[in-house]
Amino acid sequence: MKQKLETLLQQAVESLKSEGILEQDLTPQINIERAKDAVHGDFATNLALILAKPAKSNPRQLAEKICASLADEPIVSKVEIAGPGFINFFIEAESQFQVIKDIQDAGNKFGFSKIGAGTKVQVEFVSANPTGPLHVGHGRGAAYGSAVANLLSAVGFDVSKEYYVNDAGRQMDILATSIWLRYLGECGEVVAFPSNGYRGNYIRDIAFNIHKKAGNEYRRPANLVLEAIPADETHGGDKEKHIDALIERAKTLLGDSLYHDVFQAGLSVILEDIKEDLEAFGVSFEEWFSERQLMEDGSIQEALDRLDKAGFLYQQEGATWFASSQLGDDKDRVVVRDNGQVTYFASDIAYHMNKLDRGFDQIINIWGSDHHGYIPRVKAAMKALGADDSKLKVKLVQFAILYRGREKLPMSTRSGEFVTLRQLRSEVGTDAARFFYVMRKSEQHMDFDLKLATSKTNENPVFYVQYAHARVCSVLRQLDKKGWKRDLILGMENLDMLVEEHETVLLTTLSKYAETLERAALQHEPHLLIHYLRDLANNFHTYYNAHQFLVEDEAIRNARLNLICAAKQILANGLGLLNINTPESM
Repeated sequence: MKQKLETLLQQAVESLKSEGILEQDLTPQINIERAKDAVHGDFATNLALILAKPAKSNPRQLAEKICASLADEPIVSKVEIAGPGFINFFIEAESQFQVIKDIQDAGNKFGFSKIGAGTKVQVEFVSANPTGPLHVGHGRGAAYGSAVANLLSAVGFDVSKEYYVNDAGRQMDILATSIWLRYLGECGEVVAFPSNGYRGNYIRDIAFNIHKKAGNEYRRPANLVLEAIPADETHGGDKEKHIDALIERAKTLLGDSLYHDVFQAGLSVILEDIKEDLEAFGVSFEEWFSERQLMEDGSIQEALDRLDKAGFLYQQEGATWFASSQLGDDKDRVVVRDNGQVTYFASDIAYHMNKLDRGFDQIINIWGSDHHGYIPRVKAAMKALGADDSKLKVKLVQFAILYRGREKLPMSTRSGEFVTLRQLRSEVGTDAARFFYVMRKSEQHMDFDLKLATSKTNENPVFYVQYAHARVCSVLRQLDKKGWKRDLILGMENLDMLVEEHETVLLTTLSKYAETLERAALQHEPHLLIHYLRDLANNFHTYYNAHQFLVEDEAIRNARLNLICAAKQILANGLGLLNINTPESM
């Protein structure tokens, strides 16, 4: 409906251009909203107010000219001008039934559009360091990112989903050293485990399997491992200096080849575990991009060379700095330390250069909320590389906090005390997890209520929405038991019999699906679709409780069946875009 009105208004604008009332280069954004009060019609636009200034015209007078230029449209019964120049549209009552026919014709593609056609979008999300299993905090970014990607695809964008594998740098060295120290324990060496090491049982499992396969090949005496190592925090020392010294000792005692073996053993097991976890959670990626690739193929040096050539690098105190403060950051950033090692930020600059070089029109990064301060420096890097930084959109995701009753569950990856995404799925199911994760704006704080997510009551929102779909399926089974058949054509011919208030409300809700889908996609806000589905389910349940569908009158029976089957289709469509199942019985 909104698209038809947009087309009418666009044609009116072109007509006014040809008459010289509007400038030829004007390309206004046409906004159409549903009227909040039926007295003001069904839809309204502020187009006249937007065009008044460039047209050098009184808004109300311009609104009159726009209305006079509108072509005849059978679905529009009346057009009125209100207030300073708002244009209100009144829609023919008969047209409300068209949505049922459109849903029947389009099926699972209903609501899809081509608004993003020709635009290549990369959505990078999750990208958790491969230093341990995914926990419930990562799950929110996974559910949100995949939902955003699905929504964008539904409205025509060419979407590529990507996971950036941080398989280089200090955290990975801490992981490898943690595994090696546990391996030494398997060999019988007594080495105090560092307070800053990774402590989860998965570290012990990897170490056990290395020992089982390689025996004592990587064994080194404990006294050589600990000789002249700075004290750990537990003994009055500095935990960071302690772990860094252990990393260097591991590299020295093992040599490049054997250290790489331990490093790769940990990375391979954990990354494969992450991939399996995400696949079971309904999340897939077109690309798993390795940070090490940037180091090995010279991309980092190329990025730094580009920045240097553009005049944004300088030397100070032995380090190389990026003058990001000149481009919107709050201070300059080190890209090469005084010891010659490149920083994480240098890798990120190279990674975003790579994204740009791959020709994406839009880049959407989905990061944890703790990365808020990172946005200006990355945008500064894009500017320095000669790119339009508006191509980059960063969506921040608050980690979900998990409760079991009143007990807050731990979420520390380093300590190994956390609830994994796999455990969450086992307890509440993938559908509930995904639904709860995207119920709110991504940047809003979220407490995940395990008891609510597993309850089979109307208070559980995912149960409530899925139950609406299952109820329609139940009605269709009852139809079959009565020996009746659904007559689609008869139902379509008698849609005008749907005059009950509950039917009108349900029809209106169905007609909002396409615009909700488009808005959720363009604003990267899947929670809008969740809210819509909850409203649709509520309207259906209310209708179900107030009226009988399987009545003796064939005409009204089939008209109602067509209506509730349209609702069933939209519930399936919307939940499908969120990778949530639609059970036929509950």
